[in-house]
Amino acid sequence: MRAIDLIAKRRDGIRHTEEELRRLAASAADSSIPDYQLAAWLMAAYFNPLDREQTVWLTQAMADTGERLDLSALPSPRIDKHSTGGVGDKTTLALLPLLASCGAMLVKMSGRGLGITGGTLDKLESLPEFRTDLTPEEMIRQAGEIGLALTGQTPRLVPADRTLYSLRDAIGAVDSLPLIVSSILSKKIAGGADRIVLDVKCGSGGFMPTLDRATELAEWLKSVGEGCGLSLRIAITDMAQPLGIWAGNALELKEAVRTLKGEERGRFRELCVRLAGLALVSSGLAPSLEEGAEVAGSALDSGKAAEKARAWFHAQGASVDPLATEEWCVAPVQTTLTWRGDSGFVGRVDARKVGEAVVALGGGRKAKGDSIDASVGVGTRVEVGDALTPGQVVFEVHARSEADAEEAVNQLLSALEVQAEPVPPRPVVIEVL
Repeated sequence: MRAIDLIAKRRDGIRHTEEELRRLAASAADSSIPDYQLAAWLMAAYFNPLDREQTVWLTQAMADTGERLDLSALPSPRIDKHSTGGVGDKTTLALLPLLASCGAMLVKMSGRGLGITGGTLDKLESLPEFRTDLTPEEMIRQAGEIGLALTGQTPRLVPADRTLYSLRDAIGAVDSLPLIVSSILSKKIAGGADRIVLDVKCGSGGFMPTLDRATELAEWLKSVGEGCGLSLRIAITDMAQPLGIWAGNALELKEAVRTLKGEERGRFRELCVRLAGLALVSSGLAPSLEEGAEVAGSALDSGKAAEKARAWFHAQGASVDPLATEEWCVAPVQTTLTWRGDSGFVGRVDARKVGEAVVALGGGRKAKGDSIDASVGVGTRVEVGDALTPGQVVFEVHARSEADAEEAVNQLLSALEVQAEPVPPRPVVIEVL
């Protein structure tokens, strides 16, 4: 079948065969179909979405366009974790060493940030000399030695996704559920893990702004994942307000390290502990979610998780020990925004507006090739439900210049809504599937 025939079938909402979707994925990987025809098919798929069976076929076909990591030489349980991303979502930085300290094996590929959603690689690369270019062989060897390894996405794994995702981004077709699901799960198949924990973010700071939309994505991920033979557990978590205190690359890594050292006790720690509990239960290392969370909390409080993180940073070449000092990658200008209104209760902290302020400071990308300043960011010092009084610090800004800091402060003024009556706090975890 010619490429134009594939486009016409999708345009008209006619079901593809498995072989047709395999041909499409292979052509995306080897560029035998030109980008303009792949883009036409993607836009047709945006308006006439694949059903779940076709999405299973596309997901498996995309995974088969490259190598698959063979983790059979590593002890079980082998766990992977993925988040749909959000403002201040530094969970991977803490969760990987936390789970490794509890007896799990983690081999993970991560990506860079685009727009308001930060990228794990950018955060780790704020640490001087930290390597994010491990080969598959290096990942497996390192995981065998210390229990975890992380690298950037390699062209040897799922090359079809690299092409299709970049085209989706260019034509405005990123938020198609079947295409999101096939992109995420094809990489999970290639990653070779036995158990996968997915964190679907819900709120203004993520890709799924409403609970209905986030639940629909979670259900698609679960059913398509099971159709592909994956063992998945999924949590829908809050992204209506920033996660934790800091949004910004080096600042998020420093907050993750403080959490690993047992020094932070807020919502970010709670999410890490609960996701760790979910991963430990799914892999047989804990009998219940509650006991899994207890095991994870003990690993943080005892120092086990922090020592695993130190071994990880050292193994991947970091020239600074972030558990010993925070005097690296520091912005030259730091200022605060205090509340000047009446006393009340925080009704909303708009995660999207905080993320946009970080991007404007230089801490995020508007296009994939943009450079970033890893030192800048925004600290949110209040949460929904907090009591608020005049003069209280609500935001901190780390910037490259006084002018940048002033602009960020002006942006952040509209991120906060205050009410006269008490407001209940937002749950960190909304639902577990």
